[in-house]
Amino acid sequence: MPAPPCPPVTLTPIGHIESDYPDKFGVPRQPGLADAARARLVLTAPFDDPLAVRGLEAFSHLWITFLFHLSPERWTPLVRPPRLGGNARIGVFASRSTHRPNRLGQSLVELEGIDTDDSGVRLRLRGVDLVDGTPVLDIKPYLPWAESRPEARTGFAPAPPPRLPVRINRAAQAALDTRPDAESLRALIHQVLAQDPRPAYRRGAEERIYGVRLRDVDVRFRALEDSGETRLEVVEIVMV
Repeated sequence: MPAPPCPPVTLTPIGHIESDYPDKFGVPRQPGLADAARARLVLTAPFDDPLAVRGLEAFSHLWITFLFHLSPERWTPLVRPPRLGGNARIGVFASRSTHRPNRLGQSLVELEGIDTDDSGVRLRLRGVDLVDGTPVLDIKPYLPWAESRPEARTGFAPAPPPRLPVRINRAAQAALDTRPDAESLRALIHQVLAQDPRPAYRRGAEERIYGVRLRDVDVRFRALEDSGETRLEVVEIVMV
């Protein structure tokens, strides 16, 4: 006899993310690629009991299970990974696309600390690839002896994506220097833009000015070609 259909599943978020990424454009496609990115995971009642995170401070890295809440609920069996230029199609389950059934995501992040007080529980995270407001469904400690497999085959993504050189022009640098977080924001800008957040299908349109939101600024940049090599130049930093 065929197995009975699975009953509907209801998931309740245990908290949400407050991060350096107000918008999904520019968010690194994998965790750890922008080490300067910081976030807080704010637990919500009834999961904000300090007892729920007792012992978690002994671990340096965490698995965060979350919902791609800004992605459409509709999914398709084939997707176009940016790593393949945005043209080749592969199965959704052979990718880490955000356009997937149930919109579930998983991210490996560094735990910098845990804050507990009368206002609740907040985890300080680093190296995140999570947009601000992301609903979090679960937390688990990372165990390298169980989960690190250097010999594993990695399909169409055998190595980290290449990084482009990034330059901040004089006017943008002057605007950046007025901020108290200038050093960390500068590092974040370089790390995010080096991964070339431009849509793959629009690369080559060097006259276009793009904008990526980081923290409370809009970082406007363009692509320049020099002897066949591409570099990105920040032309303006605007408060939003």
